[in-house]
Amino acid sequence: MNESGVKSKLRSVETADIMKLLPHRYPFLLVDRIVDMDGDRSAMGIKNVAANEPYFQGHFPGNPVMPGVLLIEGMAQTAGALCMSTIDEFKVPPLVYFMAIDKARFRRPVIPGDTVHYHVQKMRNRGRVWRFRAQALVDGNLVAEAEVSAVIVET
Repeated sequence: MNESGVKSKLRSVETADIMKLLPHRYPFLLVDRIVDMDGDRSAMGIKNVAANEPYFQGHFPGNPVMPGVLLIEGMAQTAGALCMSTIDEFKVPPLVYFMAIDKARFRRPVIPGDTVHYHVQKMRNRGRVWRFRAQALVDGNLVAEAEVSAVIVET
């Protein structure tokens, strides 16, 4: 239920629609799908981590680990798509820029074969500036967390 006590309709966004909301493309689009979007309040992004991801070639050979900064980026992309999904219409799509990362913590490595669930929850927004609490989970276990801020900028 939302703040006024009305049950919210949850919705999902597939990769093609994520690419309409965000300018990111492979290999830097780090969210495959977004589910459980609740207005502008919360969402869950999903990333299936494949062994052929380009960063695994150098991070680390023989012991592939998804870079922590990419986990943060995946959380931020999920939050950015949530922000953009609230804009009704635009002639030229605005951009969402990362402003800050706070309280980032990494709990365990993410490896090929893992499915990462990025849980983002809006803390607040004022005008075009948004702040989210974000967590990355694998099999229900916390692997990373942070607070991220972003701003929507007209191009």
